[in-house]
Amino acid sequence: MEEKSTQKINLISAIVISGIAILVAFGGGVILGGKGAGIPGMSAFASDAILNNHMPAGVDFSPVWKAWEVIDEKYVATKTEVSTTSDPTGFGDPQRRVWGMIQGLAGSLDDPYTVFLPPRDAEIFTDDISGEFQGVGMEIAIRNGVLTVVSPLKGTPAFNAGIKSADIILSIDGVSSRGIDISDAVSRIRGPKGSIVILEIVREGVADSFEIEVTRDTITIPTLNHELRGDGIYSIELLNFSAVSPALFQNALRGFVQSGSDKLLLDLRGNPGGFLGASVDIASWFLPTGKVVVTEDYGDKQSPLAHRSKGYNIFNENLKMVILVDGGSASASEILAGALQHYGIATLVGTHTFGKGSVQELVDITSDTSLKITVARWLLPGGDIIPEDGITPDVVVEVTEEDIESGNDPQLERAVEILLGE
Repeated sequence: MEEKSTQKINLISAIVISGIAILVAFGGGVILGGKGAGIPGMSAFASDAILNNHMPAGVDFSPVWKAWEVIDEKYVATKTEVSTTSDPTGFGDPQRRVWGMIQGLAGSLDDPYTVFLPPRDAEIFTDDISGEFQGVGMEIAIRNGVLTVVSPLKGTPAFNAGIKSADIILSIDGVSSRGIDISDAVSRIRGPKGSIVILEIVREGVADSFEIEVTRDTITIPTLNHELRGDGIYSIELLNFSAVSPALFQNALRGFVQSGSDKLLLDLRGNPGGFLGASVDIASWFLPTGKVVVTEDYGDKQSPLAHRSKGYNIFNENLKMVILVDGGSASASEILAGALQHYGIATLVGTHTFGKGSVQELVDITSDTSLKITVARWLLPGGDIIPEDGITPDVVVEVTEEDIESGNDPQLERAVEILLGE
C-alpha cells in the first residue's frame, strides 16, 4: 500500500467489517462552509465554476441549483426531533446537502465500489483500520443491488450468531435495506459493545427470511493461524491481507520449513482481502523474480501496471500445496489464489470466490471526508479479469447446511485427501 495521500486498496468495495466502509476519493478543492466570496456550502472550486461559468462542457447544472432554491424556499421537516427554534427552516445544515450531492454523484456511476464518505463515516473508517473497533465482525457489500454479507470474521459475534457468506440482509433493526448505501448500513450495524442489532436475513436454500440477533462487542481483527497437523500437513489460515500479514506469513513459512513437511494447506476461506502489496509479497514466496502476480488495467486513463514477484521463492517442485477458497474469498485472496493457480503452484479447492475484480483508490475530498473510486480492473497473470462470479476452483466442493450442523468440513477433507495423495 502506497504511503501517500492516495492509497491503493483492494478490499471489497465499501466493505464493512462490523461497520467498516472502505472508500476512495476523487481529488478536488476544500469544502467551505458559511458565507464568503463564493457560494455558501460550496467548495472554492465549485463556486468558481458556477460564478465564472467554468462548467464541464455539455452539462446543464441549472436543475441542481433550482432544486437547492426550492428546498430553501419550501421544505418543511416532518421529523419531530427537528427544533424549529434552532432550525426554523427545517432543512438543517446546508453542508449536508453538499455531501448528499457527492453521494448521488458517486451513486450515478452504478458501481458498488465507488462510495463517498461524509465526515462521520470517514471517522468510522479511520477508527476501524486501527484493527480494533466495536461492532459485530462481518464484511458486507452491495452486490447486485442488495446488501450482502461477504464474510463474518471467525470468532466474532456475527460468526457466532450464525451469519454466513452470501446472506442477504433485508433489514437492520426493522429498517429495510432496499436502496441502502454502505454508509447508512455501516451506521446502522455499528454500535456500542453489549447492544443488540437485529438483522433480517435471506439465505439460499432457506424458504423464508428469518431474523438473527447479534450482540455487538469489541472486535479485534484476526490475521493468521498456523500449525503442523497430526497427519503431517502444515496448515496456514490467513484471515486478511493487512499491513502485518507479510511478516506473519513469513513466520508461518518458517514454521513450515522447520517442520520438515512438504505439504502446505493455505486456507483463504472468508478472507475479504486487504492490501495489494501484502498479496504480492506473499505470492513472491512461491514465484520466481519477475513473474506477474496481477496487473492493474486502467483502461484509457494510463498504461497498465504489472505487479511482479519479488522472487523470494524458496520452494521446489516437491512442494504440494492446496488453497481453500469460498464465496467469502475476495480481492487480495483472489489475486493470490488466482496467481498460484495460474502457475500451477497450488490446487484450488472449495467454491467460487467472491468475484471482486476492480481496484479502488482512497482519496481525501476534504480534511474529514473521502471518496472511494474505482480506478482500474484486476487482471490475472493470464490477462483475464477476475469474473463477477469469482474464480472457479480446480476441485469444486460444496458445504451443505447438514455439514455445518454436524461439524463436517468436506472442503478441508478433500484438500487433505489431495495433499496425502489419497
